[in-house]
Amino acid sequence: MAFDDIPKIALIEDDEIVRQATSQWLQLAGFDVASFCSGLEGQAAILSQDFDAIVSDVRLPDTDGLLILETLTSNQIRTPIILITGHGDVDMAVSALQKGAFDFIEKPFLPERLSERVKEAVETYRAQASTQVRHEYLASVSGLEEVLIGRSRAMQQLREQIAKLARMDTNVIIYGETGSGKELVATSLHNESRRYAHHFVPINCGAIPESLFESELFGHEAGAFTGASKKRIGKLEYADKGTLFLDEIESMPLPMQVKVLRSLQEHTVERVGGNKQIAIDLRVIAAAKEDLNDHEEFRQDLYYRLNVGQIYLPPLREREDDALILFEHFAVQSNPDYRPLSSADRKAIQTYAWPGNVRELRNVAIRFALDDAISVMEILSTRPSSTTEETQTGVPLVIQLHNFERKVLHDSLVRHQGHISEVMLELDLPRRTLNQKMQKFGLNRADYTYTNRSK
Repeated sequence: MAFDDIPKIALIEDDEIVRQATSQWLQLAGFDVASFCSGLEGQAAILSQDFDAIVSDVRLPDTDGLLILETLTSNQIRTPIILITGHGDVDMAVSALQKGAFDFIEKPFLPERLSERVKEAVETYRAQASTQVRHEYLASVSGLEEVLIGRSRAMQQLREQIAKLARMDTNVIIYGETGSGKELVATSLHNESRRYAHHFVPINCGAIPESLFESELFGHEAGAFTGASKKRIGKLEYADKGTLFLDEIESMPLPMQVKVLRSLQEHTVERVGGNKQIAIDLRVIAAAKEDLNDHEEFRQDLYYRLNVGQIYLPPLREREDDALILFEHFAVQSNPDYRPLSSADRKAIQTYAWPGNVRELRNVAIRFALDDAISVMEILSTRPSSTTEETQTGVPLVIQLHNFERKVLHDSLVRHQGHISEVMLELDLPRRTLNQKMQKFGLNRADYTYTNRSK
């Protein structure tokens, strides 16, 4: 739901001096005020126009504020109303609040108190309205939209592109940052294609030691090498008639690129230790974090074989308000009765850069839903997180410092391929301090041993 930047307030007050003074004060506080001297006139305007909050005197010549409240409630108008009177008592206040009034203020009152309560009413109303729209959206989605959730234009275009490429049955390269959902997109391409009834076979090229790559992709015959006690079907053969997903393909060793290219060109595979050419019919979807055409260690001929279709997956920070939708989706999945987000929580979700993208957001949402004593900001300020090169505008300093320190450690581990002694020397850190920081930021030496790749 889109709102104007300046909140619109309806003010109903029959006393001209009080009405003018209150209107001027609210305008100075940053509100757009529509004033009405008649209760019925104000009520008619509220029933026909959109307001963010209502301020109304209780005693009016032609009606009263409590009756206006009842009328709005019966018409299912949830705009918060603050009632003001010089004749109120405890019973009237209790009755007003029980009937749904946001607050009840007695005259005389400090203008600052009124403007503060109006601000809180506007924030509450906008948050509830936006939440309702998001809930209605999540309840109504189906098909591809149920898997790739988001109302932003970028996500709409992505779903349209997937639907088109799925029908074409061509090889595809998916570009996107870590955690942005590349495997989910690849799975969707498979499920929407004619190959949906056959295997979807994912393999992370960056997680396989080079010595095991050939056997993993092509399989082996019994006795092909020490320890090969029985025949093993490789990933390419297993994906026959289905889809092979090569994640982090930029990490594939050059010798394997040659073998994969030949298999794709000839539509055959030969197991390690075997002589038989086995026919395969598969679709290849590759994923990378950088443009393979500019990658010095990636073969151009394999690039052209794979680069028939391209999908650029937008990072979460470029997807408008999708972060809130996804946050609530993951929170509800984890705990259907999780507590509502506060205004501070919503602001943290919307302003944070989410360097870890949807994967990071999902983790934070689950932690929030399972712990009633922690806020979103507290989670973000203490969690180990990756970061982008740019300064994260609107992100608290404590989060930026955490992200920067983690990136320095991560980059050093990449440069030295997990050799702790070299990292200690470069960063001038004692072994114990380095271990503590690696544990704090969730950095595991084993993740850097075989490849020199970005997380």
